[in-house]
Amino acid sequence: MATITADAVRELRERTGAGMMDCKRALEAAGGDVEAAVSKLRERGLAAAAGKAGREAREGLVSSYIHTGGRVGVLIEVNCETDFVARTDDFQELVRLLAIQIAATFPRYVDVTDIPADVLAAKRDELLAAADVTAKPAEVREKIVEGRLRKWYAEPGGVLLEQPFRDEERPVRELVTEKVASMGENIQVRRFVRYALGEDQ
Repeated sequence: MATITADAVRELRERTGAGMMDCKRALEAAGGDVEAAVSKLRERGLAAAAGKAGREAREGLVSSYIHTGGRVGVLIEVNCETDFVARTDDFQELVRLLAIQIAATFPRYVDVTDIPADVLAAKRDELLAAADVTAKPAEVREKIVEGRLRKWYAEPGGVLLEQPFRDEERPVRELVTEKVASMGENIQVRRFVRYALGEDQ
């Protein structure tokens, strides 16, 4: 059995935000391998987060972010379950990161379910009518369109929760889910508005 050092536990805690005992148990289960322990904690956290998704979140923060130079500003509401969590540094940092993400990538929607049916139908028709799609056999066109829709959601101007977080591979949704797991409460991005100087809304 691998010896679990305090340094390894501390490193895992800093990387994941999980509790000390959870980190120790994950390292023991992973035979001392920090990367494997990170994966175990992430899987466990995602499962726990899924269980919290249905819980009501009516507390939280309305916050603002003004980008340097005052040309772009964001107003955002992020909800959690209790005022206690809303006041924590972790939650406030999450809200700040989300506001910066919105300032940089100007999403139009929080989630895919927020896209109006007519907008989604028009985009689907546009993608289906593309020359390279119409040239494909009918049975594969729908798969191609679904793939391109997912790509469209993640582009700047698309869907916040589907966009890559900063320059990372993971989507913003995964960042929020990780915070749900580490804070132990349901967290929802309720709404936002982004202003850019001189732009029409």
